[in-house]
Amino acid sequence: QVQLVESGGGSVQAGGSLRLSCASSAYTYTTYCMAWFRQAPGTEREGVAAIYTSGGTTYYADSVKGRFTISQDNRKNTIYLQMNSLKPEDTAMYYCAAQPGPCRAQLSWIWYNHWGQGTQVTVSS
Repeated sequence: QVQLVESGGGSVQAGGSLRLSCASSAYTYTTYCMAWFRQAPGTEREGVAAIYTSGGTTYYADSVKGRFTISQDNRKNTIYLQMNSLKPEDTAMYYCAAQPGPCRAQLSWIWYNHWGQGTQVTVSS
């Protein structure tokens, strides 16, 4: 069972930045597709960004392209989500997800079997 622990959420004003971290207990020599999702109250969980840990190929939702950057530190088994130019509509609970193997339905929450507990991001106008 893969354990994922998110951190780095908080409250910022519009235009500000935050960096989320997701520490994974995944075995170092197993490749994963790892992703960030978000969910605001009353909405469906939305894929934000994903990364394939072998090679670092990244994927982004159109709503965050140019503002968010997903990255990884394989030595620490950790992925990050750097969020810049934040908007009030980015307010949500952000979740880390992982699935063994290469990315396939990388921004579809149904495809992932491993989830963290989430970290809240609140952006005020």
